[in-house]
Amino acid sequence: MKGLKIVVLAKQVPDTRNVGKDAMKADGTVNRAALPAIFNPEDLNALEQALRIKDSNEGSTVHILTMGPGRAAEIIREAMFRGADGGYLLSDRAFAGSDTLATSYALSCALRNLSADLIICGRQAIDGDTAQVGPQVAEKLGLPQVTYAEEVLACNDKELTIRRRLERGIEVVTCPIPAVITVNGSAASCRPRNARRVMQYKYAKAASEMQNADDDYISIINQRPYLKITEWSVNDITCDPQDLGLSGSPTKVKTIENVVFQAKEAKTVEANDEAIENMVKELISNHTIG
Repeated sequence: MKGLKIVVLAKQVPDTRNVGKDAMKADGTVNRAALPAIFNPEDLNALEQALRIKDSNEGSTVHILTMGPGRAAEIIREAMFRGADGGYLLSDRAFAGSDTLATSYALSCALRNLSADLIICGRQAIDGDTAQVGPQVAEKLGLPQVTYAEEVLACNDKELTIRRRLERGIEVVTCPIPAVITVNGSAASCRPRNARRVMQYKYAKAASEMQNADDDYISIINQRPYLKITEWSVNDITCDPQDLGLSGSPTKVKTIENVVFQAKEAKTVEANDEAIENMVKELISNHTIG
């Protein structure tokens, strides 16, 4: 079979474990400058599935597509350290403030430039928890989609066999290629960095990062074109600017508040089947669960 061109949609997200009073701006958007940035966890699960497909299908390639400010190139380098072949950074002030609708529109426009055989992404990002971007990209591109994927069991140039982890069980499905897959956090964790690849790609940069580079670095990167991370602005994709950023985002955050849970009542349950069964019945009857 021919090698597959795989694109992993990934996002650099604020670390939600460190949310403070400055986490939101006045316009209701996330103040990303005030929070540490990390590779979205479920996108790492998606990257591992992509790399496994690459390993089992000779000639396949894996590239990252991410949208964000210049510093978002950090996750492209991180993916390259783990086995990805390169990446594309979609960066422009016109994309700022995008909700899932505007984000999926921008990503789908960029994906039309890439002609991918397979698009893989995490189920959802921890800064939104909507699980909407992957399915919306599939809809905009007119591609079949498989959500809640836990493992790609088999793959050839015509179809995929995928195990899905659902709320009430597991199912195995087949899907024609090209397709979009969203991957659960229950999927295999991403492989660690490879020391050789870290040394090879640690100087890879996008165009916006190279603006402050010295002459020595520019000389190095001109000799090693694989260190150039492709960066696209709004002018590099065919799109309607009105559907991007805040103007293309019908979702607006009005307020945000901190919620602190406090234990007001505790009950000790004996470690036997009858006591546990009675506790479950009580929780169901008062609508705590179920």
